[in-house]
Amino acid sequence: MDKPIELVIFDCDGVLIDSERLAVRVDVVVLEALGWPMTETEVVERFVGRSTADFAADIEAHLGRPLPEGWQDEYRPLYEAVFRDELAPVDGIEDALDRITLPWCVASSSTHHHLRTNLGQTGLLERFDGTIFSASEVTHGKPAPDLFLHAATRMGTDPAACIVVEDSRHGIAAARAAGMRSLGYSGGLTPAAWLEGPGTTVFDDMRDLPRLIAEA
Repeated sequence: MDKPIELVIFDCDGVLIDSERLAVRVDVVVLEALGWPMTETEVVERFVGRSTADFAADIEAHLGRPLPEGWQDEYRPLYEAVFRDELAPVDGIEDALDRITLPWCVASSSTHHHLRTNLGQTGLLERFDGTIFSASEVTHGKPAPDLFLHAATRMGTDPAACIVVEDSRHGIAAARAAGMRSLGYSGGLTPAAWLEGPGTTVFDDMRDLPRLIAEA
């Protein structure tokens, strides 16, 4: 029998903040400039949910050469500008957070700077301040289980008593590898079929989240 849920672990991008639509749009521009043309769908399938380090490593492997030192500096303003102008919370997430009574945390492939900046901009930082974990704290990012297991350990919770809220196939794979139940949000860029599988309930409206956690 499954243990009762004691901790909700949220991904950030695409779950709390509606950033992935914006980032993927810029990723296409950046990849084209670097010499690896890719469609938005291909970017979603390959990169959404993974860390910046993994993004860079895959580009280098494809190009067959290392990226120059500081290569990100040229493109960072593109992301910052679109986030500054368009970033907002995911529709329905604030209502859901108001109704969830269990402890929670964030475990994201993004850096702490990105997390604090963008959660702050969308008014969500104070809800998670002190319980934010980044892939920069572990050796292997998603789809490896390291980040979710790290978050559970820091929060003093058995992985079997955790439920992960994710919107990427890499994040859902990480939750399964960690032995955690998961809720796959398909209201963003990732098709529902990419999230379906053992231990996962797929949903498309964040307002349903409190009920789904209670039923898990």
